[in-house]
Amino acid sequence: MAEYFVFEIAESLLGKLASNLYEEVSRAFDLYEDVQGLRDTLLIVKGVLLDAEEKKEKKHGLREWLRQIQNVCLDTEDVLDGFECQSLRKQVLKASGSTRMKVDHFFSSSNSLVFRFRMARQIKNVRRRLDKIAADGRKFGLERIDVEHSRLQRREMTYSHVDASGVIGREKDREETIKLLMQPHPHGDGYGDQSVCVIPIVGFGGLGKTTLAKLVFNDKRMDDLFPLKMWVCISDDFDIRQIVVKIINSASDPTISVVPQESIDNLDIEQLQSRLRHKLSCQKYLLVLDDVWNDDRAKWIELKDLIKVGAIGSKIIVTTRSHSIASMMGTVPSYVLEGLSAENCLSLFLKWAFKEGEEKEHPNLVEIGKEIVKKCGGVPLALKTSGSSLFSVFDLERWEVMRDHELWNLKQQEDDILPSLKLSYDQMPSYLRHCFAFFSLYPKDFGFTSAEMANFWVTLGLLRSPFGSQKIENVGKLYIYELYSRSFLEDFEDFGTVYYFKLHDLVHDLSLYVAKEEFLMVNSHTRKIPEQVRHISVVENDSLSHTLFPKFRGVRTIIFPVDGVGVGSEYLLETWIKRYKYLRHLDLSDSFFETLPNSIAKLEHLRALSLDNNCSIKRLPNSFCKLQNLQMLSLRRCLGLETLPKRLGMLIRLRKLYITTKQSILLEDEFASLNSLHTLIFEYSDNLKFLFQGAQAQLPSLKVLIIQSCGNLESLPLHLLPKLEVLIVTRCVMLNLSFNSERPIQRLMMKYLHIEQCARQQTLPQWIQGASNTLRTLLISNFHCLEKLPEWLNTMTDLKMLHIVNCPQLLHLPSEMHRLRALEDLIIDGCPELGRKCEPQSGEYWSFISHIKCVSIGETRKRKLLFQMLSRLRLKCT
Repeated sequence: MAEYFVFEIAESLLGKLASNLYEEVSRAFDLYEDVQGLRDTLLIVKGVLLDAEEKKEKKHGLREWLRQIQNVCLDTEDVLDGFECQSLRKQVLKASGSTRMKVDHFFSSSNSLVFRFRMARQIKNVRRRLDKIAADGRKFGLERIDVEHSRLQRREMTYSHVDASGVIGREKDREETIKLLMQPHPHGDGYGDQSVCVIPIVGFGGLGKTTLAKLVFNDKRMDDLFPLKMWVCISDDFDIRQIVVKIINSASDPTISVVPQESIDNLDIEQLQSRLRHKLSCQKYLLVLDDVWNDDRAKWIELKDLIKVGAIGSKIIVTTRSHSIASMMGTVPSYVLEGLSAENCLSLFLKWAFKEGEEKEHPNLVEIGKEIVKKCGGVPLALKTSGSSLFSVFDLERWEVMRDHELWNLKQQEDDILPSLKLSYDQMPSYLRHCFAFFSLYPKDFGFTSAEMANFWVTLGLLRSPFGSQKIENVGKLYIYELYSRSFLEDFEDFGTVYYFKLHDLVHDLSLYVAKEEFLMVNSHTRKIPEQVRHISVVENDSLSHTLFPKFRGVRTIIFPVDGVGVGSEYLLETWIKRYKYLRHLDLSDSFFETLPNSIAKLEHLRALSLDNNCSIKRLPNSFCKLQNLQMLSLRRCLGLETLPKRLGMLIRLRKLYITTKQSILLEDEFASLNSLHTLIFEYSDNLKFLFQGAQAQLPSLKVLIIQSCGNLESLPLHLLPKLEVLIVTRCVMLNLSFNSERPIQRLMMKYLHIEQCARQQTLPQWIQGASNTLRTLLISNFHCLEKLPEWLNTMTDLKMLHIVNCPQLLHLPSEMHRLRALEDLIIDGCPELGRKCEPQSGEYWSFISHIKCVSIGETRKRKLLFQMLSRLRLKCT
């Protein structure tokens, strides 16, 4: 049954109504009394919403009452956003001074008289609806609940999650699985279909099949046994071509120049299978096929025929929830993963519920914990989520609620939504529950970054700073970290400015469970989209029938999250624009229409628009710049785009701008009015030579600048970017990084610097020294001529992460490297002589770096993950 997010929506709406903007505009248009009446009713309703949410399962009719309130609140938000649109139009009109624009405005629907009449009618309508619903709510006898007491306490950010080395209770399973891998094939190696041994690990969701496979995969004995190891996640779609591509990529060493992903995607299946067989031929390999759902034996045999070319002794581990799939794929009996022992269950639960040793101070809670543990059925994910939801909570009543909650009595569903996981969701703060539901729009095994999810949540108005003035981008990271601390995220990696993570299948199931009615992921099996849906994702091209999409005008989100899936029908796009005028987030990635309709200007509420990977589009209509609410615009890999739209400066709320263009020069006046611009990215702009040419003024709000594959770019105007915090420069072969060498070193505020493939650079540019007091992350990659690191590197007192990769001529570290006391993470790889000098204990530089918490010298596993992650950062998320 669907969840509702009424409290959070109502709170956000009240925040808007209390702002100076709405008070001023409502007075100006003689709507002040109506707006205040709306606010008063909403305050009354909000007071009992928490009680309604807690009692909705027990009182008949409450769910429908909550649904009605949510709908009217969202409709009210749409109406009130009209005030903001009008205010922005006036700002642009005033700044332009254009007589033509003023005449157009007078005859448009945004004319003050027309606007006043329309808004008065709409506000009176939503106020009348809300008053009626509020009156209906009195029959439920709801009570007012204090917000602060209804939410869980905030957990400490320093709480440490279990990594592979800290897994509890799987030592025996690991050894048994390794024993299977070390045994010869029971039917003999090298004979027909039995030439490769397939070992299935089977069990229902949340038991830890993937964790066990990782423990085995990373065991050092496997490195000695299998020269080639590959990990491929299969998930729902058993697409042979995609699996072959994944195996090829997994078998490739990122230290070696490999065929780009774009080229692999262009190969046909014959070329791919040839490359696959070349990779695997005569190699003794270990291949993990994680999370297999395919029960089509013909597809499995087709894949097996392609990969059974390895050397004698090659092994495949398959993880799956299905015993029938395990039987179909396995050449040996399945390894059936069981729940943890009672002792291990309690140990795991206590590890997540208390700080180390803290449980001894609360024996009464431990006794209740033992009862909770029994109801978790030995499932590690259930133990972790229930334990972490009680972390640093010492209220006896709260523990008893967890123990006695009625959800424990629900039977395990076919889709494995564990009662304990749902209960942990229920105890999330309302703001986090609403954000969590948006994960339901993405397919299983999707890799997320905190930046892209924060962008999404920002455009929908879901983020609010708990500390008042905190940057909205940082609030998104806080939300992600809180979900991580509650064990809702896995494969979590911290790369300084951004987190990378995935959702466990069980957690993804939960997101689908709570998001029904309002959220929908559309695929080829979708026959009808419910009328009340407001957020839609499309994950398969053959599901794009215009008759499928509802006529309901409240849709706020349409996205295409899967690479290669996009809209090609201009008619369908025009239908959406005409029908869904309250759209906030429109992601048309991988689409292939040639023009964007002039009618796009009608989407006055639009906050985010992505046209990524549309190689057909050449220009944007002039009307495009009427989207004054636009906060994020992405034109990445629009390789046919000839110029940026005229009057770009009219987009005065724009915070993030991602560009691919054929222009050679970008003039300063195209950016001068973008006073809110926070992030600017250029990529695959081969003609681009100069940024901000003719600039006289600085861009004071720009914090993030990423430049990738701009082969003719000659210089960077860092002197125009006084607040820059993140700089990533990759594959810009003509760029001279040692610019401004004749000027005094400028003080910088940079925190994150990644420079890659600067082939002619013999030393690091000296301007980096200007960030000595702020730089926290420095990544240097593929500097083939770099001979030494400057001594001033020792002045980077805040530096926490230093990665030096593929710098083969680099021989020495600075002599006072030990002064970098804040440094926690050092990777040196692809630097043969320097790596030898940094070897633990024996290397002459070991004493310089032995104080560093995490040191990796020549270890490709972590570097490979970094390589993949940085590629995603550049292509997808910042």
